[in-house]
Order: sequence, then C-alpha cells, then structure tokens
Amino acid sequence: MNLIKKTSKQTVIVLIPLSILSAFIEWKRLPISILLGGLIGILNLKGLARGIEGLVVTYQQAPKGRLIFGSFTRLLIIACVLGILFFFDLINPFGILIGFTVFFIFFVKESLKAAKEL
Repeated sequence: MNLIKKTSKQTVIVLIPLSILSAFIEWKRLPISILLGGLIGILNLKGLARGIEGLVVTYQQAPKGRLIFGSFTRLLIIACVLGILFFFDLINPFGILIGFTVFFIFFVKESLKAAKEL
C-alpha cells in the first residue's frame, strides 16, 4: 500500500498545477479532463491492489476467475463513464490521456524504486 500512497500523492501534486496551467489553454474541458485521467489511474490501481490482496488473503478454489471478472467489471465501468462523458462532450480525450500519462510515469518510477529495495 505504500506504493499506492506515494504514487497517489505525487500524481495529485503534479496534476493540480498542471490542470491550473491548462486552464489558460482551454478552460472548459481540459483541466477537469486532466484531473479525471489521473483519478481514473489512481482508482484503477487501488481496485487492482484490492483484488490481488483479496486473492492472497483468502485463497479459494477459483481465484483466477474472480480476479478476471473484477478486472473486466472495473474496466467496463471506466469505459462506460468515459463514453458517457465523451458523448455529452464534457471531457477532452487529450486531457484524459495527459492525466493518465502523469499517473503512469509516477507509478513506473515508484515501482522501480520498490523493486530495487527488494
């Protein structure tokens, strides 16, 4: 969980000023899209960690099926929410991509640090 907290904290610290600066480019949709992209990345990581933690703690007969079903359900919910927001023209797809990329960079960085410590 330390990895998730560090990644979340660093992502939020970078995304807030980035979204404020992006308000000067396109003030309607870009800032909220950048924040939403980072938030989706953080929530997806937390959901994935919860699913794997549940597998390790309570090992049952078919843990793979439960993990796959949970992952597909989570991705379906994310796709539906993004699809609805995009359909009503409330988000900017490039903003989502920027926010998720910032999250992904910090996640890879913290994962490499954690791997070196092991």
